[in-house]
Amino acid sequence: MGEGMDSDASIFPFISSANIACGGHAGDDDTMRRTVELAMQHGVAIGAHPSYPDKENFGRVDILGAGGAPSATGFTPEALPEIISEQLQRLVVICREFGAQMRHVKPHGALYNRAAKDSAISKLICRAVLDFDPSLLLYGLSGSEMRRQADVMGLRFISEVFADRTYRPDGSLTPRTEPHALIDDPGQSLRQVLKMVKEGRVDVYTKDGIADGSTELTAETVCLHGDGAHAAEFAATIHAALAHSGIQIQAPL
Repeated sequence: MGEGMDSDASIFPFISSANIACGGHAGDDDTMRRTVELAMQHGVAIGAHPSYPDKENFGRVDILGAGGAPSATGFTPEALPEIISEQLQRLVVICREFGAQMRHVKPHGALYNRAAKDSAISKLICRAVLDFDPSLLLYGLSGSEMRRQADVMGLRFISEVFADRTYRPDGSLTPRTEPHALIDDPGQSLRQVLKMVKEGRVDVYTKDGIADGSTELTAETVCLHGDGAHAAEFAATIHAALAHSGIQIQAPL
């Protein structure tokens, strides 16, 4: 949320947690203020959504060099903790203006995907969060490397699954650069969410988009991208279906 989309206000009635862009890939002080205010109006838990500092690519390009070497932009892993901390601080200051509390952190985009498989980057993220506020929850991909590093470092991790993305057989998300990565059909999205939440499994696909069985995962929070073309429709449909199934919708405590 807070990424400049017109649908934000229509999504808030159906969610329990919001990951708010805090200047890395999108957002500024004004959008953060408006989004925090919406969260408070709807009783939604506030979380920071830190990213690579790359608005040009909306934080969806991995700008880190391989093996710790500087990338073409000169960005190195050593800079990551300070970049994350600065973004968290921006949101915390605004939360204090409203008497609100920041509850969690969820990395965004390419940083999130890198951390899901890169132990060194996961450690840097966990250290940045712990040093900033050890009471914060860390949201990340279910079964990922970030979960393992959070457990080692004593940071509470919330396993996240996705309503609008397809999965690979290894439990990773299908890269956005490949066909069939995004789910545009509300029926498919709803079936995936219900299977993940009720059964702890998700259908998986090959690079060609061919169904390849399913894999286990842990669903503690369900992510829906606010910049998706059908985000508001998906949010309302999923909320209604979960409630109808007797599943309580609330932010992790």
